Amino acid sequence: MDFPVDSGLGQFAMVAGAHFLALLSPGPDFFLVVRSALVHGVGRASAVCLGIALGNGVFIGLAIAGLAATRASHGVFLLLQWAGCAYLAWLGWRLLRASGETTLPGADGQQVLPGAGHREYAAQLLSGFLSAVLNPKNALFYASLFAVLAGSRTPLAVQLGYGTWMFAMVFGWDMLVAWGVRHPLVRTRFARSVRAVERATGVVLWGIALVVAANALNAT
Repeated sequence: MDFPVDSGLGQFAMVAGAHFLALLSPGPDFFLVVRSALVHGVGRASAVCLGIALGNGVFIGLAIAGLAATRASHGVFLLLQWAGCAYLAWLGWRLLRASGETTLPGADGQQVLPGAGHREYAAQLLSGFLSAVLNPKNALFYASLFAVLAGSRTPLAVQLGYGTWMFAMVFGWDMLVAWGVRHPLVRTRFARSVRAVERATGVVLWGIALVVAANALNAT
């Protein structure tokens, strides 16, 4: 059955579908969640997932408020691009410099390394938040999506509902990824190659940082 895009159900299908396709595209957040889940377990990876969701929530809130069209302000968008580039490069450098032995957590997903506590959870949450909030693609995605909704005169209450849905989907999807990579089959495969995973993640993050830098240079 086909639904017109301007109908309530049709519009929701459009918004939810576009958002889910964006979630399926691997980016810095995905690799950060995978690395955290493999090395630290689901408990601390959940902090990364929550931080990522909160970072997305910032852009969702700005978009609903009509302030997220950062590309309209060339200086603000350019600053966001370079800040994101610097953060991704720094995170990639940390992962590439990782050395020594790392023991994966037990099968129950609990952290077995010492020092886990509120401070470590906050650090993981901040890591996820910065990964999301310094990604200019997130700003553009939500600004574009909510610009379409504003153009179709979607009521504010409905936009808030969409924003709540997207926040929950970001957190839920990342948690699903964290649980998935902890599956015994996946965990066994990566158990002896944690450092290789970290270094591969570092290379990917550097590659993304280079793409962001190239886009920032082209925009100047």
